[in-house]
Amino acid sequence: MNARVQKTLLASHRPVTLIGGGAVDPDDIDLALRHAPDLVAADGGADIAMAAGHMPKLVVGDLDSVSQSALDQMPPEAVFEMTDQDSTDFDKALSSISAPVVLAIGFGGARLDHQLATLNALIRLHDRPCILITQDELVFSIPRIFSLKLEPGDVVSLFPLSRVSGRSKGLQWPIDGLVLAPDGRVGTSNRATGEIQLRLDRTGLIGIIPRHALQPLMRALAGKPL
Repeated sequence: MNARVQKTLLASHRPVTLIGGGAVDPDDIDLALRHAPDLVAADGGADIAMAAGHMPKLVVGDLDSVSQSALDQMPPEAVFEMTDQDSTDFDKALSSISAPVVLAIGFGGARLDHQLATLNALIRLHDRPCILITQDELVFSIPRIFSLKLEPGDVVSLFPLSRVSGRSKGLQWPIDGLVLAPDGRVGTSNRATGEIQLRLDRTGLIGIIPRHALQPLMRALAGKPL
């Protein structure tokens, strides 16, 4: 079992699935693995993955949730215990992965503080593109220059975790001239008129869009065909 290391633990040229210990629909595991076949588990996500018949390449986290039975099935060199309490298991795992894009499942959870910490990590680790797959939506950190083909009428929510301004095309209510901020204006329930284009002055904006846009969103965040 490896102590914490400040480096990439899995470097893949393919998209990676990251599974957490929250509630996960088995269909979502299959969905994620079809698009991102390399599997990493954050702590107790290993038990969920194994119960669904999938063996993670790595288990990363403080290991306070994963069962001993799951650990016993993993090679010792594939288990990385990171005991610091300054970051969540999602943070620890995502920062350990280098891939075109990461699909994260099992991080919705019932605890609001964990959900907020996950959003915080998405913004701080914006150089590691990641899509949270939730029950109804896709959640991600929007790059400063971003375009995505959506269907007219698709809901596009823009939630700032810092002060962000910019310009947009393809939104029913453009953001041009607006300052979005967590203690000010937010962009809840905007709508796409087709392809959306955003140019932001900085990162710090969370995007929330429908699940059917998973493939085009993966391509947009990876910056290349997948």
